[in-house]
Amino acid sequence: MYAIVRTGGKQYQVACGDQLRVEKLEGQVGDSVSLADVLMVVDGENILVGQPVLENATVTATIAEQGRAKKIVVFKKKRRKGYRLKRGHRQPYTALKIVEISA
Repeated sequence: MYAIVRTGGKQYQVACGDQLRVEKLEGQVGDSVSLADVLMVVDGENILVGQPVLENATVTATIAEQGRAKKIVVFKKKRRKGYRLKRGHRQPYTALKIVEISA
């Protein structure tokens, strides 16, 4: 059994026991999070597709980690003008462990 959920403007395929990184969600490590934007649930031969989301379908997960991704370097330059700008960015994320899929 797996589901397609939408969070943080992205879609993820999840199954029970999976761990995935999503855009930052509020909460502490160990808190339970309910993802209500379930787009599709597949259980063997039974396929439920929402239009756009399924009513009464939720995916329950626990927060495994709150962190920040590796640093990326943002470098801007204009030739012959002496303009150089170097900045770094670390995107915050939340690691979720999927506990239950209910349709």
